[in-house]
Amino acid sequence: MTKTKSKTGTLRFGSEEDLKEILAAEQGSENTRMSEDELAQYEKSIHKIEEGNVVRGKVVKITKHEAYVDINFKSEGVVSIHEFKDMADLKEGDEVDIYLEQVEDNDGQVVLSKQRADFAKVWEKIKDVHASGEVVRGNVTRKIKGGVVVDLFGIDAFLPGSQIDLRQIPDLDALVNKQMDVRVIKVNKLRRNVVVSRRIVLEEERVKMRGVVLSDIAKGQIRKGTVKNITDFGVFVDLGGVDGLLHITDMSWSRVTHPTELVRIGEEITVKILDYDEDKERISLGMKQLQAHPWEGIRQKYPEGSKVTGKIVNVTDYGAFMEIEKGIEGLIHISEMSWSKNLKTPKGLVDVGMEVEAIVLKIDEESEKISLGLKQLLDNPWDTIEMEFPIGKRVSGSVRNVTAFGAFIGLKDGIDGLVHVSDMSWTKKIKHPNEMLKKGDEVQCVVLSIDKDKKRVSLGMKQIEEDPWANLHNRYGVGTDVEAKIIRMLDRGVIVELEPEIEGFVPANKLGKGDIEKPASAFKEGDVLKLKVIEFDHENRKISLSVDDFIKGREKSDYENYSKKQGDPGSTLGDAFDFSKLKKDKQE
Repeated sequence: MTKTKSKTGTLRFGSEEDLKEILAAEQGSENTRMSEDELAQYEKSIHKIEEGNVVRGKVVKITKHEAYVDINFKSEGVVSIHEFKDMADLKEGDEVDIYLEQVEDNDGQVVLSKQRADFAKVWEKIKDVHASGEVVRGNVTRKIKGGVVVDLFGIDAFLPGSQIDLRQIPDLDALVNKQMDVRVIKVNKLRRNVVVSRRIVLEEERVKMRGVVLSDIAKGQIRKGTVKNITDFGVFVDLGGVDGLLHITDMSWSRVTHPTELVRIGEEITVKILDYDEDKERISLGMKQLQAHPWEGIRQKYPEGSKVTGKIVNVTDYGAFMEIEKGIEGLIHISEMSWSKNLKTPKGLVDVGMEVEAIVLKIDEESEKISLGLKQLLDNPWDTIEMEFPIGKRVSGSVRNVTAFGAFIGLKDGIDGLVHVSDMSWTKKIKHPNEMLKKGDEVQCVVLSIDKDKKRVSLGMKQIEEDPWANLHNRYGVGTDVEAKIIRMLDRGVIVELEPEIEGFVPANKLGKGDIEKPASAFKEGDVLKLKVIEFDHENRKISLSVDDFIKGREKSDYENYSKKQGDPGSTLGDAFDFSKLKKDKQE
């Protein structure tokens, strides 16, 4: 901006006559007196100054924010300090090229621009470079929104982020103060806007290099390349104009979870050409192939039966993988982890990162598999199980688990015995083992059998006591008359209690009521019945009884009396018959 002051105040520019009048008035002072030649020369210089031209000026004053430039006009122009690129070298008295935007604005001030002067000086060159497509070199000065600013011939050009490289640059700040070759792709003189691209230059170079690389590439070659992109399945490597795929399985002989464990974008790596498809221009690369195969001489390094130390690198439901050395892993199957524990999962016994010792069980060189074992480091408790728990021995233990078919009793650490539901009671009909036992109960059992191969111990609870059915037929032989109480109602009959824990069954058609649909329609729990034993099945532990068979052969009037009184809920079969003689005979 330009301010013009005289002794009388601020000067507003008008006609040439006004200027002469003001100058003549000022000549009245001795200090400002001008000759006719000087005045003529001054007027001549004014006529040379036109808007839109680049003029020569002198820096007369520099402040913190502005520079005052004398263009040999009536006053100095004020230019923002930021328009000067080399402020460190700028000093008072320096001559600079400046652009005259306006001789006089609304406030009577001259308007100057250093940036427009710089742009005007190189515009023709920028226009020629844009038209010819010439590649020029620029310097990155700063980062801005959407890209960076490049100093090109002394003016600011915009390099968008998408045009900086063939791939996305994560850190644009790292480019500041770096030089790069670019091509001008867009110009606008009115807006003083210049857009450049580095990507186009790189793409052209890539096409040239691609032809050279493809003509020279061959299987088995070892080349250097730059990591261009990383995926879950591998890495794309720029070999110089052409990309190759380095699959994750070809990165290392050891286990690799993700490629980022070994490489990063922009890193230069050495690879081997594994395969090249000329038709599809596909290149397969490998890194691990540059190292010796770790399985060479594996049997000599780790013979079967030897002890090895390694780190757990993966745990699955069926076992754990242990890394013995880089590229060599062995499987510890869940069945080889403990002699006695029935493991459902290896977790808890081994975890990822744990250092463990194991025994080499088997080596399959062709499939590159090693079977390892943990339990082989310990004595097998099943080798002495028969000596410690001989058949018939009475043992005690805590209930560790209850299933639908029985309960597992802990005999010692890692060894359980099974009490089958059929071995829990001589007399009770058990529907589920939890009717007898619950987890944590302390019980006594007898060892029934041992299967070392299947690692099973069978136990029995009922064998602690004598079998009551052994002599039961003496008391409840077929034809014996008894008196019993109904304890359970069924659709097909009733269950009666003959004595504690000894039950009998009376079919519905043997209840002395003919064919009734449901016993509950004529009887209830607690009713006492007079019965005759009609079947004693020792093998199946079953006693069948009958009211009808008990009544047979008795007086008709007694039967009618029974039928009549049975309809009374408060009556019993004893009300209809005199059992005093029956009791006496039974006692004898």
